[in-house]
Amino acid sequence: MSRSLSALVIGNAKYAHASKLKNPGHDAEDVAEVLERCGFDVTLLNDATHRQMDKTLKRFKATLADQDVGLFFFAGHGFQIDGDNYLAAVDTEVEDEIDAKHSSLSLNRVIAQMEKTDTSTNIIILDACRDNPFERSWHRGVARGLAAVYAPRGTMIAFSTSPGQFADDGKGRNGAYTAALLEHIDAQDCSIEAMFKRVRNTLSAATSGKQISWEHTSLAGEFYFNLGIAKLITEYGPTALSDALFVLDEARTSHKAIKKLKSLTWPTQNPAIDTLKGPVLAKFATDSLFVLGRNIYQSACGHSNSAVGFINAFADRTTAVPGVKRKALLDGMLFEIFFDSAGEVRDDPKDDKFNEVFALQKHKEFADSFAFISRCLLPEIGRFHVLPGKEQPTAVDVTLDAKADNAVKKIFVGGANVLGSVDADFKEGDKIVHRTLDRDDFEDWIARQLVIPRRLLTFSYGKPAKGIASVRFPYGWSCRMPT
Repeated sequence: MSRSLSALVIGNAKYAHASKLKNPGHDAEDVAEVLERCGFDVTLLNDATHRQMDKTLKRFKATLADQDVGLFFFAGHGFQIDGDNYLAAVDTEVEDEIDAKHSSLSLNRVIAQMEKTDTSTNIIILDACRDNPFERSWHRGVARGLAAVYAPRGTMIAFSTSPGQFADDGKGRNGAYTAALLEHIDAQDCSIEAMFKRVRNTLSAATSGKQISWEHTSLAGEFYFNLGIAKLITEYGPTALSDALFVLDEARTSHKAIKKLKSLTWPTQNPAIDTLKGPVLAKFATDSLFVLGRNIYQSACGHSNSAVGFINAFADRTTAVPGVKRKALLDGMLFEIFFDSAGEVRDDPKDDKFNEVFALQKHKEFADSFAFISRCLLPEIGRFHVLPGKEQPTAVDVTLDAKADNAVKKIFVGGANVLGSVDADFKEGDKIVHRTLDRDDFEDWIARQLVIPRRLLTFSYGKPAKGIASVRFPYGWSCRMPT
């Protein structure tokens, strides 16, 4: 199951002609961050003028042309005029209703623009009725809050409070509604309708029942912000993804091989792997091949020579295997690197043979397998410097202390120092113990730490690389993203 998701997130706080707000900028930033973790391609806009909102909405509509899901989030001032809702830009004019309407973004326009795309699901979330900042400037009575709206088919519109009511700007970093939303939006395998019910309960409790969120929905299907691996990946059954539950049937040749690989003894593993020729593999079911791939990689990490040889010669040894089954075998190897026997993402990837498996990425015929592992890991993108499976060359800049025999001081990736102690109690000035690594071993180890194939890394040491044969690396330090 592959999903293409795009979001436009706007937070307006620094109003020129209305009361300033403290939370919308944080609301937008935090919502954008969680949406990215859920796989959305996010455009973030803070303190936007009317012109900026207008231009960005047009660009957003264009991006939805080939997307499955579109999401629009707005935090800031909102108001209604004659039953229509408007989202205030930071430069919205407040002298009269006509000026306000024409210098704000119409909610109806947002709905219409998203409806005209080919998305199957559109979601609009508004934390936008904190108060009416314009009431004193206008010469007639003004309706409270935002008005109820019509949601076209395939659309959900979520309001931070019921029609005609005001919302709380919040006492902490976020508005009361957005704080509740952030608490629940990434709940795993929770449908969007169930998620918003949780938001409503949390918001009501936080505001002593004074603020009740509200949704109008015409969704035609189910949508989940955070899919668990069993829902995200549909090519393989749940017991293959959580292979601790995989039941072995020794009447099946593939299951016999898997059982032997699980023995964890080389004299049993090696002969079993040596029998895995193309014609034999071609007869196995895809789920069995996926689990077999997992166990071949596991055996290779346990230093089974035949398993290591199988991985290194994978392209040649599987040429007689049909494409779908060949993919299942490689998918299983890749999956085992990052997921445990319960189908949960490992805190630390099983990286012993990472470079060997990812060397297969050079072959175009295996592109679908690397797209598969990227899709599996997309909800966990925050764990990685670069999403595994993406062919992205990366520069690594290493700072060495020449006076201390080339002790590694810092390692920069993407302009940030990624080197740090894994000891939470470590303090600046504490004694550091180093180990000496030759340069090749050091660079291979860094590749495994970054979970980026060695062939995609370019190392710079701030001095002629020719003169560096080895480095001294601090024990107990890591380059992994914190989990």
